[in-house]
Amino acid sequence: MSLPSRTSLRTRLTVWYVGVLAAILVLYIGAVFTFQYALLKRQMYHDEVQDMVTVEGLFFFDTSGQLHLNEDYFSRPRSRLLVDRLMEVRDASGAVLYRSATLRGRELGGQPFSGEGSETFDERTVRLSDGDNVYLISHTHPIQGRQVLIRLGYSLAPLSSRMLRFLLLLICTLPLALIAAAVAGYGIARRALYPLDVMAARAESITVSNLNDRLLVPPGDDELGHMARVLNHLFERLERAFAEMKRFTADAAHELRTPLANQRVLGEIAIREKTDEEGYREAIGDMLEEAVRLSQTIDSLMILSKTETQQTGGTLTSFRLSEVVDEVTHLLDVLLEERHISVVQRTGSRDRPQITANRDFIRLAVMNVLHNAVKFSPPGEVIEVAYETVMLEATVAERLSVKDAGPGIQQGEHEDVFKRFYTSRAPEAKPKTGTGLGLSIAKLSVERSGGRIWFDTQEISGARCCIDIPVDQSRPGLAGDVS
Repeated sequence: MSLPSRTSLRTRLTVWYVGVLAAILVLYIGAVFTFQYALLKRQMYHDEVQDMVTVEGLFFFDTSGQLHLNEDYFSRPRSRLLVDRLMEVRDASGAVLYRSATLRGRELGGQPFSGEGSETFDERTVRLSDGDNVYLISHTHPIQGRQVLIRLGYSLAPLSSRMLRFLLLLICTLPLALIAAAVAGYGIARRALYPLDVMAARAESITVSNLNDRLLVPPGDDELGHMARVLNHLFERLERAFAEMKRFTADAAHELRTPLANQRVLGEIAIREKTDEEGYREAIGDMLEEAVRLSQTIDSLMILSKTETQQTGGTLTSFRLSEVVDEVTHLLDVLLEERHISVVQRTGSRDRPQITANRDFIRLAVMNVLHNAVKFSPPGEVIEVAYETVMLEATVAERLSVKDAGPGIQQGEHEDVFKRFYTSRAPEAKPKTGTGLGLSIAKLSVERSGGRIWFDTQEISGARCCIDIPVDQSRPGLAGDVS
């Protein structure tokens, strides 16, 4: 049964309810009719047996050998048994010895079959010559020393007529019952779905300007309450997403406006004050530096946006963290040589267990962390890379720690440094700060891999950044959506 998609849910539920109820009632009516018919037929059998036992003692042969039925036994000659009873008696050869007047000369069951009625009361349904169906029983019985076969039966026409009227009565009441069920079912569906209408109206009223509003959760732990809670969680995520988007847009506009404004100012000063070639070269150099800063900011924003759009861990592969560190170190070779900084991994790093994660995400995070460590480390220093196995929310994880010898992180900034466009307020770190997006990108990449990134607050000299990645992110629940 299919209904148009524009049909309301209440109507569809009511139609399905009525359809299922109709099928059940039809099966019920069929079962009741069959059971009642079989019960009445079985009652007829018992009545016929009792009647057979009665008439067996009433038959007698007269002096001429004719078989007769002594009907003086009945106090009511017009009783139903006398009026409706059909009876026939045959001898061993099959010759008819007696036939009741109700048969009107018709045969009752034809010639006897072998063993008919010899053991018990045989029952069967036969059709008379005029088409009337008769339910009869047969039984052999000795009468005055002669073995005879007595057949006694009743027409099934009255029973069939009554059962037909009973069936028609059930069928006629079926539409009324279905109409009543439809009205009641629609009312029940309407009442049950009323909270859904309230939630829908409430959800329609929530816009960008009032994302802090929530749906009312119906009492009870049912499906509607679950839906309301899920929608409220959705609105919470949307509210956070809009807040982050507004903050991100404002921060991005500010960060992009600054180098553009600097370029404009440098150009105006060069046009107004510079008169020689050297002055123009200096102005163009300053403008190029601002262009590089602008380009770096845009590149970082694009990487951040691309990482955010990939909601899960992506393609998972198995690898060691030391392999990723080797790759990143190779990419930073020129910068490391220029600043005379070396990256040292502790002994045994090649024997660490493999992790299963998105290699691109992990490489991006390690790249930003190591580049940050190189940028803030004084020339000639050593960056230490260590590994250890830890527990991350009841999950085995591999920890990568990067320790530099830079100015460190001021108290209270250990969480803030991961915010977008955040730069340290420390005077010694101010000249080396960049766009403030590197650690934000690293944090997002690590979280997309089901892990976490943090700075050790107990570190006094320099900064120690730790990245915890689940060893097997392929297991369900480890690489989900990170809000």
